Amino acid sequence: MIKTHKKRLQQALIIALLPILLTLSGCASLALTALSIGASTGLNHGLGGIAYKTFTKPIKTVKNASIKALGKMGVTVASKDAAKNGEETILAKTKNRDIQILLEPISKRTTRVRARAITDNYLMDQATATEILIQTERVLNGA
Repeated sequence: MIKTHKKRLQQALIIALLPILLTLSGCASLALTALSIGASTGLNHGLGGIAYKTFTKPIKTVKNASIKALGKMGVTVASKDAAKNGEETILAKTKNRDIQILLEPISKRTTRVRARAITDNYLMDQATATEILIQTERVLNGA
């Protein structure tokens, strides 16, 4: 009788946990898919819709490529500023987006880029920020 009761408890536990385990395995596959996509593009996404990428190119080269990429995307550059610490900022505008690109020199030959796009409703647009970095990379690669 004790063995039968123990076996029923085990079966009940398995039945109760099975939906949870199936749900968790789905999350793991989604996480792995997202990880592989992120790794393949080499982009880092931060909280708040900001996209980051580091290029092994001097800041001037990356700045020019960013401006050219914005032009290819039909985005109007509003201003370009340089700070004393070597960082450079590009502000751009579309019909319904404000775009900020921050270029940070890591070394003489390496530049970190942060792109941010904000809608008229003050919502962050992750897709546009990411596309700016993808297009910048294409310009740098001569595509």
